[in-house]
Amino acid sequence: MVDKKIAYEKLGRLKEIIKGYESVLVAFSGGVDSTFLLKVSFDVLGDKVIAVFSSSVLSPQREKEDAEKIAKDIGAKLIVIERDVFSNGDFMKNDRLRCYYCKKDLVKRLKVLKEELNLNEIVEGSNIDDLQDFRPGRKALEEEGIKSPLFEAGLTKEEIRYLSKEFGLSTYQKHSSACLVTRIPYGDEITLEKLQMIEKAEDYLVQKGFSQVRVRHHGAVARIEVAKEELSKFFDTKLLDEVSNVLKALGFKYVTLDLSGYRTGSMN
Repeated sequence: MVDKKIAYEKLGRLKEIIKGYESVLVAFSGGVDSTFLLKVSFDVLGDKVIAVFSSSVLSPQREKEDAEKIAKDIGAKLIVIERDVFSNGDFMKNDRLRCYYCKKDLVKRLKVLKEELNLNEIVEGSNIDDLQDFRPGRKALEEEGIKSPLFEAGLTKEEIRYLSKEFGLSTYQKHSSACLVTRIPYGDEITLEKLQMIEKAEDYLVQKGFSQVRVRHHGAVARIEVAKEELSKFFDTKLLDEVSNVLKALGFKYVTLDLSGYRTGSMN
């Protein structure tokens, strides 16, 4: 349960932090946190705020489309940059620091863009709850001096969702997302084919009405994770057959359902 008074106190703190930046480049994914950050930043700084979406094979096309629509609804300018992640040799080793290497590479691009746009700071949407998961990418952000105002203001995910709803943001109940490579085990080769298989499989399951979906790629095996409250949908044997056939047509030999359901960082 969110304490409304405390949530609004933290919102006031957030506005003061952002006001002190004077102008910002917002690393924007279209998720709950970065949307809330963009909204508050735009309310405080107006056209001194520019959002940037990093587009690559690591993010589903639907996320790019969502980000473009959300930024337009807020009224903020959005720049989309294209990245070739396969050129990052450290990232392609796919060890436990892959997120660190990816973030390092992204920040280099953002810093160049910040200078070109003559903006003071780069901000991103990490919150207090993000400390509870293994996130090597956060280390890269700290090393490069990227600001995390939601974290600085002490905001939790639940408070961000509450305030997002208060602001009328459609993302207030949006499920968390992560780049597609998080569906591939550490040490396994990262290929375009695998990423496309994962994206198409997850797009299909979203179209079938599942709200929280991960398709983990274990070689010939697809391991499906959905929210626990949605597991019962698979009691429909017709749906089971359809899901199996569709994912096998994408290239998987075996299709399994994880009975533990979706959980953040299960591949860690």
